[in-house]
Amino acid sequence: MAIHRTAGRRQLKESFLIDECLSGRLVAAAKARGFQADYVTHLGKAGWQDWNLVRFAVANDYIVVTDNRRDFLKEYAKLDIHAGLVILIPKGTRSQQIALFQKALDVFAARNDDLVNKVMEVHVDGSVDVRDWNAKDHDVSHIGHPKR
Repeated sequence: MAIHRTAGRRQLKESFLIDECLSGRLVAAAKARGFQADYVTHLGKAGWQDWNLVRFAVANDYIVVTDNRRDFLKEYAKLDIHAGLVILIPKGTRSQQIALFQKALDVFAARNDDLVNKVMEVHVDGSVDVRDWNAKDHDVSHIGHPKR
């Protein structure tokens, strides 16, 4: 993972990988805020199995953004280290997806920290939960039902 130090703090390149189940307009929303973002479909990865997409994301230091909560939590619970996972809850319209992702970007910027080994869940009511999530630190009961 391409983690480097800046002013005594570890940082990632802050690059988001937008899952094909979401609108490609989330890429523009990220770039408008100064973040790098790519859309799975535009990278030629449409139709890839989740485990393949996770492997690609980890190899390329992407923070994955998805609304496929159950499958991605299971895959990320197997990893020792990853750049982060953002889940938009629930599945919604394009405008709802953009609003939830904007909220995620707000929280990400305000945290002044990376999402290494973390999952960020953004709920329809605007609340955001950030918790540890990797092979060592995760609560499997959380996969079925988000806890707040």
